[in-house]
Amino acid sequence: MSSTNQSPEFLSAQKRYLSAKNDEEKLFALEEMLKTMPKHKGAEEMRANLKTRFKKLKLSMEEKKKKKSFSKEGIKKEEMQAVLIGLANSGKSSILSCLTNASSQIADYEFTTRYPIIGMLDFDNTKIQLIDLPAVESEYFDQGIANTADTLLIVIENPSQFEKIFPFLEKTAGSKLIILNKIDLLEEKEKRRMSAFLQSKKYNFILFSSKTKENIHELKEKIWKTFNKIRIYTKQPGKPADSDPVILPEKSTVKDIAEKIFHGLSENIKETKVTGPSSKFPNQKVSLKHTLKDRDIVEFCIK
Repeated sequence: MSSTNQSPEFLSAQKRYLSAKNDEEKLFALEEMLKTMPKHKGAEEMRANLKTRFKKLKLSMEEKKKKKSFSKEGIKKEEMQAVLIGLANSGKSSILSCLTNASSQIADYEFTTRYPIIGMLDFDNTKIQLIDLPAVESEYFDQGIANTADTLLIVIENPSQFEKIFPFLEKTAGSKLIILNKIDLLEEKEKRRMSAFLQSKKYNFILFSSKTKENIHELKEKIWKTFNKIRIYTKQPGKPADSDPVILPEKSTVKDIAEKIFHGLSENIKETKVTGPSSKFPNQKVSLKHTLKDRDIVEFCIK
């Protein structure tokens, strides 16, 4: 930027801009440059250039501020949380729309999703929080959310994309399910080849099409299974079982469900009856140590 015929105030602001250590210092210096630059017609092009630079920097700072705030405070992790991870245009946003009541912006250009988009997957009376993260190669990708998620839904169009995605999975602790998306664009021979490759690597995977929704029921069930949870239905004596289950880790006991319902409840239980996969017969009387199985119905009799 030329300094010809500029005031000492402008030159001082320009020097501060060039030596600025952060965006805040740059923005302040640009603002001073705009205030102190000449007003004559010959400086119009420079003024327009500075205004554009000022607006772009301010917008960039606001975007970063929003991203930081959203990552730390905007997402409350639910009991079961799965995140969609993949490259740009892999179809993550379309999958979120297929599975939940949420929708991300969808377009053919890269990095459409700038912030995590949250939806809720309803599966067999359970609710699973689904989050569509920005593409891994985007500056908006939130590694922190990926690292703490219970399940990672890795969306790919081709197994060759793994090498670009795996570096972002090194510190993740969640279960992993690979979704080979856009299979409506593949020939049957190509589907078989890719499926055989994924099997040979012993990956947990599913072939899916967000366009035709092929295998959508199987996808929902596979997502549920990644959490290693069980659904336990409770009932009161003489009444039907509740429609909403209590979600527990596999191998949980009668005491575990009692304590989840209310701390200290297990100490006040007189008798427990169980009907379902873990019982030998309906209304079997069991102890607090009895191990429950998925879809059991538990009836408590309180002292």
